[in-house]
Amino acid sequence: MTKSCAAWIAAAFLMPGVLPLSALAQVRNAGDYLRLMDANHDGKVQLSEYQDWLCYGFDRMDRDHDGVLTANEQPGGRGRTITREQYRAQLADQFRKLDRNHDGALDARELASPPR
Repeated sequence: MTKSCAAWIAAAFLMPGVLPLSALAQVRNAGDYLRLMDANHDGKVQLSEYQDWLCYGFDRMDRDHDGVLTANEQPGGRGRTITREQYRAQLADQFRKLDRNHDGALDARELASPPR
């Protein structure tokens, strides 16, 4: 995982105001994240579910809703400009690294494991 990708994930999960407090209060382990990300409730997280969940933070930070995060929209007021499409592409790369069995979906164990 790149440092910038890791920073985005940390921002999406940990930045106050990005996720509803009720969602954070319910998260205790990877199974909880899986349950929250699993929009179709099939017990696995597909790429689109993974991207959609992690883009929530991006969308909240994108104050002018132009699909681009500039430095002043990012935590600490600094960072490289990134488009939503670029961010989704980074998430797709990370998803492929997490998908150890290459079945196109993440289970709780894969979701909890560090990307290689």
